[in-house]
This record gives sequence, structure tokens and C-alpha cells, in this order.
Amino acid sequence: MLNPTRVRQNSITLLKMLLGFSLSFGQEPDYASLRQQMVSEQLEGRDIYSRSTLEAMKAVPRHLFVPKAQRPFAYVDGPLPIGHKQTISQPYIVAFMTQALRLKKTDKVLEVGTGSGYQAAVLAKIVDSVFTIEIVEPLGLQAKKRLAQLGYNTVTVRVGDGYHGWPEKAPFDAIMVTAGAESLPQPLVDQLAEGARMVIPIGPHGGIRQLVLVQKKKGKIKTTELMSVRFVPFTRKN
Repeated sequence: MLNPTRVRQNSITLLKMLLGFSLSFGQEPDYASLRQQMVSEQLEGRDIYSRSTLEAMKAVPRHLFVPKAQRPFAYVDGPLPIGHKQTISQPYIVAFMTQALRLKKTDKVLEVGTGSGYQAAVLAKIVDSVFTIEIVEPLGLQAKKRLAQLGYNTVTVRVGDGYHGWPEKAPFDAIMVTAGAESLPQPLVDQLAEGARMVIPIGPHGGIRQLVLVQKKKGKIKTTELMSVRFVPFTRKN
């Protein structure tokens, strides 16, 4: 019986080899085709069914959110380094977390962990407004500049500690945390609107975490474990 993980790893290796050959001959990858292939095989080919999520993933140029050296691999089925010991998440994880929030066009969303700004751009294709916080100043400033240059005018970026959220903009219809926390931050729970949802990786640093869905109904909180994941740690200001 074929091992799905081994098959995926072999496919990634083959794709990287082919891209390497293209670059060695001075050919620019066809990013639009690679993006469509990513959506078809990595997302629709699994369990991503939300049309708004799929359309957003088709529209956002992921290769413009990674360092130039990583651009040829932007649509590979895995995370990529973006500097400062941070990564851009695997496309499937970005789509899965987005889908889990069940977003509406009128929603106001908080993201904790801006990173490259890619996830915020995906969210911005779906909702009314996105507020995103990045603790690593160089990444936050780069993301702010990149998002503005690419025309994502409904995204507001703040550099700072995301643990306390963004109280002056609360409540939020959805919150996404893209860094692993050891426990559920109470300030973020408090900033959820009635009926709102939050996705956050929770678990010990250096180990496997659980991606948790938090739902607020009639003032009560319900948590559901969705899948096992690996995320960079949720860091705090000293």
C-alpha cells in the first residue's frame, strides 16, 4: 500500500528538481499555472471545499510573499522560510484555517502573526477588513509595505505583541492565530463577537500542537480539536 506522506514528499522533490532545471536555463516559472495547480491538487484534491477560500487562494500571488530565492518553490506543498526564524505556512494549512472560520463578506477579522502578509491577503479577498499584528518588527514593516504595494487596502498592520489582541477594534467576527501558543490567550477570547470563531494552534513549544477551533455562543466558549500541526512559537515581548 502506498504511503501518502512518502508520495507527497517524492512529488515535492520532483517539482523542485523540475523548477531547478527551468531556472538553470534562465526560464521564469509560470507562477499563474503553478498557482492553479496548487489549488486543484493540494486544496480541491483534499478537503477544501469553500468556494470563497478556493477563489482567494487562486487570486493571491503567493510567490510575491516569499524571499526571491524561494519564489520558484512558492506553490510547493510545504512551508517556506521567510527570515527571522519564521515561515510562511503550507498552502493547505492556510486554506484549512481560512475555511474553518466560515467567513462572510461583512466580517471584521483579527490575525495574530502577520509573517509575510500572505494569510492576511487571503483573508482580505473574502472579508470586509483585516487587522493583523506581527511581533517581529522587520517582518511587520515588510508585510505592511508589501500589502500596500499590492493593493490590499483593507488590511491594517500593527507591529507589537499580539497576545492582547487589538482591543480598540474589537469585537471581531473571527480571529486567526498563526503561531503556536501553549494555552488559549484570554484577551483574544474576550475580543470575539457573539457567534464568532477563532482558530489557534495550541500545545507545547517544540512539539506537536493541536489546531483548535474556538466558538463563542451565548457568551460560552466551545473548543474543538481539528488536526495535529506544527507552528513556530507564539512569542511575547519581554
